[in-house]
Amino acid sequence: YYDAMRSGTPVSTAMINLAAFLEPLHAALAAGDDVIYIGMSGGISGTAHAAAMAVQELQEEFPERKIAAIDTYAASLGEGLLVIEAARMLENGAPFSLIVEQISRRRHTMCQYFTVDDLAYLERGGRVSKAAAIVGTVLKIKPLLRGDDEGKIVQCGKTRGRKQSLTALADFYEKLVADKSEEIGIAHADDAAGAQFLLDALRQRGFTGECLTVCYEPVTGSHVGPGTVALFFQGIHR
Repeated sequence: YYDAMRSGTPVSTAMINLAAFLEPLHAALAAGDDVIYIGMSGGISGTAHAAAMAVQELQEEFPERKIAAIDTYAASLGEGLLVIEAARMLENGAPFSLIVEQISRRRHTMCQYFTVDDLAYLERGGRVSKAAAIVGTVLKIKPLLRGDDEGKIVQCGKTRGRKQSLTALADFYEKLVADKSEEIGIAHADDAAGAQFLLDALRQRGFTGECLTVCYEPVTGSHVGPGTVALFFQGIHR
């Protein structure tokens, strides 16, 4: 997939529609289950709005069931780590209300920092200007980006060179992390070596926990482009 992107193959994504939400949620509710939907940031996708509409419609049909939709203000493993946390709480017997309360609270401290290898993909998605993309490419500038409090992508710095940009991600971790023993996530778009470099840098800064490392799935990867490396962790704030 990423080799195809590098060779210029055009890719695009589309938001799932309301019906795609209604069908599986309706089936779960009809079977007598309560539902917590934990989804992608509404700051970068309309999916969160569709989920909220689905929950409202289904709550009217199943007033006896508990239904919640949580906008994580996150994507990729920022969203994924919260889903894993919720699943573990459920396995340990936590009630519906406590899971919703804790995930709704901890989404606000889910830090998401990343760097891209080629600004062209962010420019195509409207997340940086064309002029900035051209200048950045010519000067070999590597932007540092993060998910802000509203779940939107914003620039938070820039470096020159690949290793410097990955080191900067580790520096953000050292500055903001709440607990160096807590599980983190690293996602990469076909750059396992970059992900390992980042993990090594985090270990050097005292990280002792488990790290979930994944290759970006095509949906997110199509927007950030090959070579992107992202770090996700719980911080004192975003």
